[in-house]
Amino acid sequence: MMLHIPQLLSPEALAQARALLSEAAWVDGGVSAGSQAGQAKRNEQLPLDSPALAQIQTLVLSAAERHALLFSAALPKRIFPPMVNRYSGALNSYGDHVDAAIRHVRDAQGQAQRLRTDLSATVFLAEPSEYDGGELVIDSPLGPQRVKLAAGDMVLYPGSTVHRVEPVTRGARLAAFLWIESMVRQDAQRQLLFDLDMSLMALREHHGDSPETVRLAGVYHNLLRQWADT
Repeated sequence: MMLHIPQLLSPEALAQARALLSEAAWVDGGVSAGSQAGQAKRNEQLPLDSPALAQIQTLVLSAAERHALLFSAALPKRIFPPMVNRYSGALNSYGDHVDAAIRHVRDAQGQAQRLRTDLSATVFLAEPSEYDGGELVIDSPLGPQRVKLAAGDMVLYPGSTVHRVEPVTRGARLAAFLWIESMVRQDAQRQLLFDLDMSLMALREHHGDSPETVRLAGVYHNLLRQWADT
């Protein structure tokens, strides 16, 4: 499933993130790539100890944790703290690659844990008019999907897909990127649950909690109970 989530970041949060980036220092983006992806990666990113990164992580995670559409689509178990990258000048593209299946992350107690990257996500931080090129191209059964969204918007897609970022030929493409381990591991099962949840919302709008809607909600929760790993 690939999903466009409009305005994940509020205008206020987006303005704050962009102000932080205007003063930020950047490092070579290869530091976060695996062995395969590192051969294709030509960009910059905020260093892990950057104060600006810490503040942007808080902004993005706070927005993600309270966004109902994102929760319905991803059913998050854990979210990898977002990182931020820039494509411009000579460091302007990221060739075809698949994200690493496992990332290492530290919990609140500082203990290292493994996170499975069921879903990948990009939050755009620059407006499309501010740069040329830079489309995120995601392979899908329907052919390549080209994504270039408004600042503050997110695209969510399976971590298993081959994807790339086209060369930026003018300006700078700024984005936060993150991975999600879902409570429901299989993409097809998540898609079914998402479709069912969206249908339930529409039925409630038109019919309220009718007996049929209540029974259908029971089907949703029983499937989630069967498939979810918490």
